[in-house]
Amino acid sequence: MTQRVNLTFADGVADVRLNRPDKINALDMPMLEALAEVPTRLAAMPGVRAVVLSGEGRGFCAGLDMQTMGGLAGADLDIVSRTHGLANLFQQAAWGWRDLPVPVIAAGHGVIFGGGLQIFSGADLRIVRPDARLSVMEMKWGIVPDMAGFALWRGLVRDDVLRELVYTAREFTGEAAVALGFATRLADDPCAEAMALAHAIAARNPDAVRAAKRLANLSRDDGADRVLTAESVEQAALIATPNQIEAVMANVQTRTPVFTD
Repeated sequence: MTQRVNLTFADGVADVRLNRPDKINALDMPMLEALAEVPTRLAAMPGVRAVVLSGEGRGFCAGLDMQTMGGLAGADLDIVSRTHGLANLFQQAAWGWRDLPVPVIAAGHGVIFGGGLQIFSGADLRIVRPDARLSVMEMKWGIVPDMAGFALWRGLVRDDVLRELVYTAREFTGEAAVALGFATRLADDPCAEAMALAHAIAARNPDAVRAAKRLANLSRDDGADRVLTAESVEQAALIATPNQIEAVMANVQTRTPVFTD
């Protein structure tokens, strides 16, 4: 199996890349486990002052790999228990970047869908191509964002705008993402821009940078434990219900779903 996440390190900057390009970095369990584990590794590595997070190939991340993850709906999957501090495994793949003591800059291109958008949102700063395609896509499958999205987006995206995007799962561009609050700024080459910014941060006092991130997180994330648990409770109540199964089947069969109230 291909290593799902590549990690290299030089000059104080860790270069982390989702590495499943044949599937546009779609999230299967090995990818999620790797994404949850890498921040812990980075936190223990001496000399890391900044991180760049990107995706190999045609896009940042296409979201959950429904071919391999769809079978989990019928499994006895406990997503309500906290296995990674405040979070579960799925949430840690995104929340781990927020929890990392050093700044993380995400570089997004191509598609940034569903769980991929939540992972992207875990970064301190997010640089995106103008023509990137983004979506809070979970409603397409009859579920809700539950990879820390609601905790990460509060304070970034206006409440009514976020509700509309969650309820509809509509796509928007990288240019719109900046206006909406999902991205920090645009660049034709997000990776190059993110690396330049990471090196600029790495040149600052690392103690002060870490202190600044702690303060920024404290001001934003007070009460996040309640938000993360609520995500999991709502998701656990949705998975494998008739309307959720109908959402999946309608997409697979390329037809209009028929839901019941």
